[in-house]
Amino acid sequence: MNSISVQFEGVGKHYPDFTLDNISFELPTGSILGFIGPNGAGKSTTIRILMGLIHQDQGAVRVLGHSMPEEQAAAKLDIGFVSEDMRLYGAATVGWHMEFIRSIYPRWDQPYAASLLHRFDIKPQQKIRGLSHGQRVKAALLLALARRPRLLVLDEPTTGLDPVARQEVLGELMAVLADEERTILFSSHNTLDVEQISDQIMFIDRGRIIDSDDKESFLDRWRRLRLVLSPDAVLPRFSGIVGVGGSGLLPVLTTNCFEPRMVSECRNMGAIVQAVDTMTLEEIFVANVQSRREGNLV
Repeated sequence: MNSISVQFEGVGKHYPDFTLDNISFELPTGSILGFIGPNGAGKSTTIRILMGLIHQDQGAVRVLGHSMPEEQAAAKLDIGFVSEDMRLYGAATVGWHMEFIRSIYPRWDQPYAASLLHRFDIKPQQKIRGLSHGQRVKAALLLALARRPRLLVLDEPTTGLDPVARQEVLGELMAVLADEERTILFSSHNTLDVEQISDQIMFIDRGRIIDSDDKESFLDRWRRLRLVLSPDAVLPRFSGIVGVGGSGLLPVLTTNCFEPRMVSECRNMGAIVQAVDTMTLEEIFVANVQSRREGNLV
């Protein structure tokens, strides 16, 4: 994992009612990046710039060693892209789509494609218009995976899928990761899906990257401290507290840099520490966004 598959340096894109502001990050080869943000935060705009579909107003983008958008044709030979709203030809069959993609991409793996057909329970003679939403997503994923791309870009691929279809899609993505030379960017507002498969996490809100770290570091350093205060106790205030919830004598402190000493500091200030709760990635994301919008994080 010494090489970099995707690199953004100071990338910006301006629209009348939205600005993608100074986006900078690197995606090492062989990693899976969970790109999380609410709807309208800038996830799809970032991905469109990565794919060369729109041009950044400033900054530099390199994908698989190619400068974007100038060298997008060369880059796209090794990029597989799947989006929940991808449009396939409704009147054509799954098999027709497979043959069409096979004719364009020399690394098409027919045995792997046949295996995916079986695993996804899709028949090559089925027409696209007759597939359910989940089957269409799986068909699009098959067409991308069977090309054996070095970079797989997924834009909200599990949106609208039922639980079984979601697990089938996520399971196949995990299988892809068995090859350490492949890289995945997984964009979603569904933090549960991202948490299952990602090793790197990046949060975006209102067009700006607000936090980025490996998944385990996020889960290790964010905690909620549930306290009980006596009437004369002082609410603990120390570095690392980014949110205060609860009410009255039962406050809940949220920290993004938990250390065991915080428990003893609370006790030294007269508080009873009722619990120290770990947080899910969704809770961390919401707390991160709220804290930054309220000015508690900079």
